[in-house]
Amino acid sequence: MLNISKTKLIITSVIILIPIVAGVILWNQLPDSMVTHWGVGNVPNGWSSKEMAVFGLPAFMFVIHWVCLLVTKADPKNKNINSKMMDIVLWICPLLSLLLSAVTYAYSLGYSVNVEIIVTLFMGVLFVIVGNYLPKCKQSYTMGIKLPWTLKDEENWNKTHRLAGKLWVAGGLIMIATAFFTNVFVVIAVIVLLVIAPTVYSYMLYRKKFIK
Repeated sequence: MLNISKTKLIITSVIILIPIVAGVILWNQLPDSMVTHWGVGNVPNGWSSKEMAVFGLPAFMFVIHWVCLLVTKADPKNKNINSKMMDIVLWICPLLSLLLSAVTYAYSLGYSVNVEIIVTLFMGVLFVIVGNYLPKCKQSYTMGIKLPWTLKDEENWNKTHRLAGKLWVAGGLIMIATAFFTNVFVVIAVIVLLVIAPTVYSYMLYRKKFIK
């Protein structure tokens, strides 16, 4: 069975809700309507009430955090889940909660914030970290590249994850290197490649082995 440290659960859950405390402290300085979404070119295209930005967004991240943990815990193959990958899952929502709230508060207080650079750097670092551990992933229904062919054949799973690991690390480094050019099309192209390449490779392995 998958064992998740109660201490880590408490710490990560508390961190997710820290932005609420910061928002309450800054309450009188924050506008009644706050930008919570940006489009291409760092242009705001989504607004929320102050109450939703301060209380709702961290609460939403808190729920997502626990849903991910419960689903992972219920995975019939959770004993195969690498402890390092589980730690990554544990920290994604806390870091996102801090990052998104910090960006939202800073922008609302009049600071110059380039959301595209921040998001691209975060995604690049995440791809590098996850890519480093992908080859160590064993078959499961909640973690890794879960395709019909990888779940059907352990050899397919292992080869696909070895390739994907290298690609994700390379893709993450490209994102980090190009982040300050703020070219959203580069980010989209990299993400599409990181999704499609392992999928096609996995299917080719499946056809070679099972379809004569």
